[in-house]
Amino acid sequence: MRILFDPFLPEYKSPFGTLVPGEACHIRIRIPVSCRTERVRLVLLTEKGEEYAFFAMTLEKRDKDYEQYRTLFALPCEGLWFYRFAVETENERFSLYRQGLRDTNMEAGELWQLSCVPKDFSPPEAFRGKVMYQIFPDRFYKAGDCDLTGKLLPYSVHENLRDVPEFLPDEKGEVRNCDFFGGNLRGIEEKLDYLSELGVGVIYLNPIFKAWSNHRYDTADYKMIDEMLGTQEDFASLCRAVHKRGMKIILDGVFSHTGNNSRYFDAKGVFGGGAVSDPDSPYRSWFEFQSYPDTYTSWWGITTLPCTRELDEGFLNFIIEDEDSVIARWIRAGADGWRLDVADELPDEFIVRLRRRMKELAPDALLIGEVWEDASNKSSYGKRREYFTAGELDSVMNYPFRTAILDFILGRITAKGFQRSVMDLVEHYPEGVLHSLMNMLSTHDTPRLLSLLSPTPAPAEKRDRAGYQMSAEDRRVAMARFRAATLLQFVLPGMPCVFYGDELGTEGFEDPFCRSFFDWQRVEGNPLVDFFRVLMHLKNENIALRSGKVWIEPCGENGILMCREKDGIRIFAFVTISEGSVEKPKSVLLSEGAREEGKKLLLEPYGFVLWEEEK
Repeated sequence: MRILFDPFLPEYKSPFGTLVPGEACHIRIRIPVSCRTERVRLVLLTEKGEEYAFFAMTLEKRDKDYEQYRTLFALPCEGLWFYRFAVETENERFSLYRQGLRDTNMEAGELWQLSCVPKDFSPPEAFRGKVMYQIFPDRFYKAGDCDLTGKLLPYSVHENLRDVPEFLPDEKGEVRNCDFFGGNLRGIEEKLDYLSELGVGVIYLNPIFKAWSNHRYDTADYKMIDEMLGTQEDFASLCRAVHKRGMKIILDGVFSHTGNNSRYFDAKGVFGGGAVSDPDSPYRSWFEFQSYPDTYTSWWGITTLPCTRELDEGFLNFIIEDEDSVIARWIRAGADGWRLDVADELPDEFIVRLRRRMKELAPDALLIGEVWEDASNKSSYGKRREYFTAGELDSVMNYPFRTAILDFILGRITAKGFQRSVMDLVEHYPEGVLHSLMNMLSTHDTPRLLSLLSPTPAPAEKRDRAGYQMSAEDRRVAMARFRAATLLQFVLPGMPCVFYGDELGTEGFEDPFCRSFFDWQRVEGNPLVDFFRVLMHLKNENIALRSGKVWIEPCGENGILMCREKDGIRIFAFVTISEGSVEKPKSVLLSEGAREEGKKLLLEPYGFVLWEEEK
């Protein structure tokens, strides 16, 4: 008989998940009577693994098989904490650790994690469970002509919107990323009715500020819209149109580095007054020079992206604190929040000050961080991050869910592995964060989901991956996998984020092949667009899918049963990567690859069924 402790069940731990300082937490553990237990303690450890306190556990009740021990405690302050159990019996002493998701093990295993977050930390409710849509602005839609006077040179504009983005290096061996397709802000505004009717509630834009490249992560002027995209008035008009439709808009904040061809660094002398072009520049202290002006710290060694010193007072004032700071200017212009590029490389103090200023201007604005791992216990550059324990970020880009979905659909993990990957985060993240997670399957930084799900591996050479299209049979299999993966994305807690064009079934491998121009001729009559429309409206209309509790149960190695529950409404989803079956539900909301046989639904590989039940 095993020692029983399951932090997902209220009879063992209450409340579930994170705590706030001073909040009472009940912990119970059940030990077999045959152990002849004499003493049990809960051992609380700091985030550095140091023993902080021991809480005695008292015998609460006994039956013929088990003795139940209980303790009540509270955490003294915000932070990341861990715990285990110390057990003494007539014959031995041992520590009890976590094994897997819900089991225990003697003397070996993992510590249980317990995060303590600020009492006033509450991500805005207006975003929870919304559908997000990510737009790479140059590649979505063009309306009218923009005044390109002042556009940084050189650049080129594709005449054929079906062109493959340029990917070959120039004569100097550099991939320049200065080819444009001409998508602009007025084009996005013109297509808002399409997005609204689809069911989108939040639009996330990749960078829109003046820059040399088409991706614009090399900012040249934080206070100016890139000429290829339009003007500040175009942005304000877009925001007004977005808000008129009840939608919100999130901007990309790239503050860990600028471009070398920028107003601030000015390596090419285009602007004048920059850190390189003027030794007395007010921007010089923004950058770290080892040997002025030629040797400096740059992002991952890419010399076109000089790193900023984010805690430089001048930089802090310019980006955050000034009356017309970057944060203030664009929030006042209509932005509803920011996504922080490479949040791991931004100091905690910088994020804290940015969030405080943003909330002063717009209390319901959302701050999302680009974090690729479990953000609750993330360490970067030798420091444990405080994204939630210091109330820094409202949400993060949720790559762990993406990894779990892809690994399950492709058979790299079992259903039990999927359950562990998802429920770990459900336990570790504050509730408001959990329902605001940016859950994406494709992004500008990753290959398109459909291409990743092809049964045939990608061509080895980059030249061969350019414009590659899978065979009809590969696409059939990939599409079945794609729909199953997307169903999981929409049922999981958080904001499902659709990368522009995924709803068309767009293919494309790594950057820049994942950034092709949106093919508007493929919208009308596209069954995949209809599939996304149904999913988005189900997410929007059902409170259980937007903010309900989640439970996941493996059904063998290849099947997942998931439940979302709130206010007496329960939504179930069953997904399998092999053949499977479920009892035929009374109220089916959506199904794929399923057929009736008697009282059962039989599912093909990658089939699924979504249904509703009242509790």
